[in-house]
Amino acid sequence: MVAFSELCLLALIPAASAFPRGPAEASTFAGATSTFQFPPPGVTATVPDPNFPDKSIVGFSGPTPTGDDAFAIETAPVIPAIENESPIVRPDTFDHKGSRFDLVHSWGNLSPMFSLDPGTFGLSEASPIVPEGCSINAVHILHRHGARYPTSGSAPASFAAKIHSASTGSGFSATGPLAFLNTWTFKLGAEILTPLGRQQLFVVTVFNFRYELGVNTRIRYGSLLKGATDLPVWRTTSQGRSLLLVLRNIFQPHFLQFAAGFFGVQTFSSSYHQLIEIEAPGLNTTLAAYDQCANANNEIGGFGPAQATKWAAIYTGSTIKRLQRFISGVNLTATDIVAMQQSCAYESVALGFSRFCDLFTESEWESFEYLNDLGFWYGNGPGNPAVAAQGIGYVSEFISRLTRTRITNFDTSVNATIVSSDIKFPLKQPIFVDATHDTIITAVAVALNLTTLASGGPLPTDHIQRNRQWIVSHIAPFAANLVAQVLSCPASSTPTHIRWILNDAVVPLTGVKGCKANKDGLCDLVDYQFDCFGNYSIPLPDTILDGRFPSSLRNTTAA
Repeated sequence: MVAFSELCLLALIPAASAFPRGPAEASTFAGATSTFQFPPPGVTATVPDPNFPDKSIVGFSGPTPTGDDAFAIETAPVIPAIENESPIVRPDTFDHKGSRFDLVHSWGNLSPMFSLDPGTFGLSEASPIVPEGCSINAVHILHRHGARYPTSGSAPASFAAKIHSASTGSGFSATGPLAFLNTWTFKLGAEILTPLGRQQLFVVTVFNFRYELGVNTRIRYGSLLKGATDLPVWRTTSQGRSLLLVLRNIFQPHFLQFAAGFFGVQTFSSSYHQLIEIEAPGLNTTLAAYDQCANANNEIGGFGPAQATKWAAIYTGSTIKRLQRFISGVNLTATDIVAMQQSCAYESVALGFSRFCDLFTESEWESFEYLNDLGFWYGNGPGNPAVAAQGIGYVSEFISRLTRTRITNFDTSVNATIVSSDIKFPLKQPIFVDATHDTIITAVAVALNLTTLASGGPLPTDHIQRNRQWIVSHIAPFAANLVAQVLSCPASSTPTHIRWILNDAVVPLTGVKGCKANKDGLCDLVDYQFDCFGNYSIPLPDTILDGRFPSSLRNTTAA
């Protein structure tokens, strides 16, 4: 177990008098919710508006020839790295290590996507560029939405409510590095995309050639459209939040941003078909498979947060001692520390800057990163027996598209009505795009048997495992993308190979203990019905590495 003293950097902490002191008492609005609405209430744009005619009426468009499509994935010598931090003001750490330690990459699934180094997963000579002598026949893209506001009832909102409750009483005040809490208000919305989130899916162009997912995809793979015989069908989910399916959703506006970046704002709405799959209990969709998996919504699904909580209790101890002396009227807890670190991430991706960020040392940010890794490993990754089952539906759809064969077995989260339709689920597109959640990205990676990500596991809950590959900011950050390139080697019109690229790093297709030797690199199929609906308990100690319930224990459980 890591001792608190190893995490505490008291020697680096200035005396309290070195910090500017806040007011003797906090404002009564500290921690309150501060919201903004635009357009103003009751104001809408009329389309069409005779006062503001569109281009079809104005005319005088001039010559508008369209150039050939880009194909950087085959023609460029290198692919520019994506670094989705602008417009975030890069924060420092409490111990001033920010110049060499980028804490933005330590926010787990709240980090903006960034291009991973080629050797991240062990293939240092591989890149998204198509290997010499090969050609690309098709591409399948599964991606997460861009940066969003926290979900309703999130830890940052609860922390704000705690501060506000204290500020309306007596005895609450904050000084030193926490003095900003005296006048701080909660400015975050709920669940919809932030401006950075919209940018991530659309485009930003600067001198080092950074561009985001929609434009990035067009530049890399646009020439594949020459093989299209119809408009592509791309899928997203509704993310319904009530039984009436009121669409408080991220995904439709998210997908519109992606499509506008890919096709251009002038024509994107008429350049593709957007299939919105309803995300709600009782309705199948592989893009939100947890709704149909009973064991994703009980104590088995909650196993990840429970394991992460064990680590939080360890690493936050010294942090609480350090920060508590700067605040009165509030007793800080491990939950509060985690909420403050999450607030740093959420405020940064929403507002561009957060005073919470430099409250924590490099070590404390590394601990927060590991907290997220634990939560996903045991809740949405290789360490949870119901996770591969949540990813296998998408894998079935992928195989259906790859082999151009209709799915006939509907015992997973696959929607039979959709995948049986030539119109809604075409099999011959050159570019497939599906928008999903972070937890589905990780579930699909597990179901695909990308076992390199599980090397070094299971993850301990009492200390940081340094040699792990399971790092959530590498796997499922905001705007994460998992790309399957269908290749022919040597170049031809007949596909011969496939490979997977996760956030610009090629993932090796290797096996781990638990997978039988197979000349085709295959592993045991997922038992969707058992893993999602079987009556079992997670074995302790949990040594699962492949997101499946151990076959050796099947006879000891009830189906």
